[in-house]
Amino acid sequence: MAALSPAVLEKLRTFDTPTICNLVELFEVRPRNTGYMDGRIVAAFAHMGPIVGYAATATFRSAAPPRSGDSYSGLDAQVERFGELSGPPIVVFHDIDSPCAAATFGEVMCSIYKGFGAVGLITSGTGRDLDQVEAINFPVWTNGTISAHGYNHTPQMHVPVHVGGMTIYPDDLLHADRNGVSTIPHDIAAEMADIGDAFIAAEEVVLRAVRTEHPTVQALRDARRESGAQMEKLRQQVTRKR
Repeated sequence: MAALSPAVLEKLRTFDTPTICNLVELFEVRPRNTGYMDGRIVAAFAHMGPIVGYAATATFRSAAPPRSGDSYSGLDAQVERFGELSGPPIVVFHDIDSPCAAATFGEVMCSIYKGFGAVGLITSGTGRDLDQVEAINFPVWTNGTISAHGYNHTPQMHVPVHVGGMTIYPDDLLHADRNGVSTIPHDIAAEMADIGDAFIAAEEVVLRAVRTEHPTVQALRDARRESGAQMEKLRQQVTRKR
């Protein structure tokens, strides 16, 4: 697939993840209850803004030692494979221990990932060193925290993984913020960037109507009608292009 321009990725990053989900719905390319991670995956640093990038997927295990090498033997190969992605990496780990035995990441791993261009990390497992990871401004999403790293190792890289109730494939385009994580279908990403501001403007019609000192039901009805007309115009616009 053709790589998206940095300008498109940066524009997508200006929207929050709920808006991204709403924009995907407008294109009607997937069921509305798919394409996003469930509530088990939570932002560790809610104050950090949205990130956009491509999934650098891997499995993770810490309950027993790796068959060969040390606990961090896969890190070099993992960051080397960042070059296979279409743009900035987001590391996505599927912790295959059940229950999680130890933390997927800590300060050292996140520093390495950031140094090689990653913009964040998502794991179905847990994390640690949260103060230090926050200090380097590296966003992470986890299913909790555990203080130790156990026998931390990466059995597989660049394979489909299952995280937060959905399958993530290598190089999937992801958007994440304090609200959660969503995929963005690659073939509509540029159009989403183009119409995002117009979509927000259509929502603002209703918000302005109810944020006055004395809102009325009639004003709400009128605003909803106008907002709906603008949304429908956008929906027809993107449908004609497909």
